[in-house]
Amino acid sequence: MQYSRLPVATRIVLRLVAICCVVFWGCRFLGNDCLGQDTTIRFEDLSQSSQIDFIHDNGSSGRHYLIEAVAAGMASFDYDNDGDIDLYFVNGAALPGAARSRPPTNQLWRNQGQFKFEKPSGTYSEDRGYGLGVTVGDVDNDGFADIYLSNLNQNELLLNNGDGTFTKSVDETLACGDRAGGGPCMLDADGDGNLDIYVANYVDFNFDIQATKFRGRTVYGGPLLYDKLPDNFLLNQGDGTFVDYSQASGIDENREWGMGVVCFDFDADGDTDIFVANDSTRNLLYENDGSGSFFDIALLAGVAYDHRGDPQGSMGADVADYDGDLRLDVFQTAYTKQLATLYRNLGDAVLEDATLRTGAGKGTFYYVNWGTGFIDLDNDGDKDLFIANGHIHDNMDDLDDTVSYRLPNQVMQNEDGRFRDVSEQVGDVFQIEASSRGCILDDLDNDGRVDIVVLNSLAKPTVMRNTSKPQNWIQFQLAGTSSNREAVGSQVIITAGDKSQILEVHSGRGYQSHFGSRLHFGLGSAKTVEKVEVRWHGAQPQVFSDLAANRIYTLIQGQPPESSAEVEIQK
Repeated sequence: MQYSRLPVATRIVLRLVAICCVVFWGCRFLGNDCLGQDTTIRFEDLSQSSQIDFIHDNGSSGRHYLIEAVAAGMASFDYDNDGDIDLYFVNGAALPGAARSRPPTNQLWRNQGQFKFEKPSGTYSEDRGYGLGVTVGDVDNDGFADIYLSNLNQNELLLNNGDGTFTKSVDETLACGDRAGGGPCMLDADGDGNLDIYVANYVDFNFDIQATKFRGRTVYGGPLLYDKLPDNFLLNQGDGTFVDYSQASGIDENREWGMGVVCFDFDADGDTDIFVANDSTRNLLYENDGSGSFFDIALLAGVAYDHRGDPQGSMGADVADYDGDLRLDVFQTAYTKQLATLYRNLGDAVLEDATLRTGAGKGTFYYVNWGTGFIDLDNDGDKDLFIANGHIHDNMDDLDDTVSYRLPNQVMQNEDGRFRDVSEQVGDVFQIEASSRGCILDDLDNDGRVDIVVLNSLAKPTVMRNTSKPQNWIQFQLAGTSSNREAVGSQVIITAGDKSQILEVHSGRGYQSHFGSRLHFGLGSAKTVEKVEVRWHGAQPQVFSDLAANRIYTLIQGQPPESSAEVEIQK
């Protein structure tokens, strides 16, 4: 029967059905944004009441040196082992042509509880180099987390003395020469129980390279103006010293413009591999043979380029299991006019670009994305995404009407493996526009809900308290004995009800930042975790049973669990 001969009413019905199908499947493709569902995720702005008065300084003088645009990362960790997670902000330094009455320094802010922070004096953590990235880990296995800084020129290792102070390591190998550093991370590459250090290098920086002109304005030149450098891999000798193992490990065979780094066991073979997000060129995925030797398999694994076969202006990276198959997936942020990319782990050392199918890149195309992290913001058992945004060009508003220098940040809610941009629904704090860079995601008030702090270029940080509708949760602080003390590289798999989840302890993630050493699982309505399997890095696994929800557990390798007092869940 011809369509034109159908009754008018029938044709109208068919048209309505067709329109509904287009809308439904279009919304599925775009991550369900247009369906208009509400979200229970909520945040409030505590930037002022937190008492943090740190202001990031990129050292600019108007000459537009590239490193000004890419600074900086930040870290969250419990530096004094009091059970509260503290904050560390990386800062720049005055560059040629810039005058500062007081030299900018990195700043450590101690968590006093109740979302109040203080800047302790006399900690000797105030490195005055030009800071770009940071990671945290216990390199000497003394039970206190140390700080490694990726700088312009000389990197630094700050050793935690355990009394609230830090001492700079005198090992010159850790400096990595005169380079503009990218993201650092720590991993136990050879399974000896000591944390080694990987440092991505951004560019072979030179002050003589002039800024670029665009539409009559002076703007930052990109990395293509600079030579590429190999990254550094520093092997921990276990006696307080490191050796440069870059050549012997195979790391220095590749030269790219390195940015964010995250180390994880992508192929589930028990050793730690390395993903490097590179700017304007292919990404790297180093497969570890278990002895600390690496081979780049990014092209074979499917993460060197996006689904079109194009390199991206890659910035930050994080890993987690977003779809519940107990395999660790990769999310990577990117430059403007590119989509942030989600790589789904298919197993058998293969990943696929699942960005369009899952909606994970929704709303990222025009923005420049930096810091990012997988985290369960509503405690429903699924890993959501946070993305920090901000353009590199401080005069962008005069150059392009599709994007601005200052931008709002984003929350992508995970709904059964598909993502929905709920940024406009989660609170007024997500309407704040800044040029954000690094970020941390951690439970800063120990209420079982993960909070967010963002480092903003040339501004104060944004401090966001998670006030989402309460659901059940459980957290684990791991401590290795034969494994490295921070248990970096160890994995925890929990089963609560009919749902299993996996998390891995990382040192370094997001955009040249560090967070999440205490593992956080949302449980939804489950009040008990029936099984907890800890796969200690380089050692035998350990299984615990029937742990109550809404507690923070300390799991010491080879010992029964210890828990904090139960946190009341407000209804």
